[in-house]
Amino acid sequence: MGFVPTNKVTYQAIKAVSITADNDNDLDIIGAIIFVGTGGDLEVTTVSGDTVIYKNLPDAYTLPVQVRRVKATNTTAQDLIAQY
Repeated sequence: MGFVPTNKVTYQAIKAVSITADNDNDLDIIGAIIFVGTGGDLEVTTVSGDTVIYKNLPDAYTLPVQVRRVKATNTTAQDLIAQY
């Protein structure tokens, strides 16, 4: 059986995948915690469906919010990793 996300936010990832922001497609596995390698703005859609822009995130920052999509339009942060 594959990985099944939960409704709990944890800080011990068991899987990590480089991702590219995409306006039209959800992440392969919904419920990721996003690591931002190079800081900037990050637009995400949360697991519950809220779309928000996190402004001025620093380098090497882990966003403690479960997301389903990282949108390209307002995202300037780079080197993004989805952690599950």
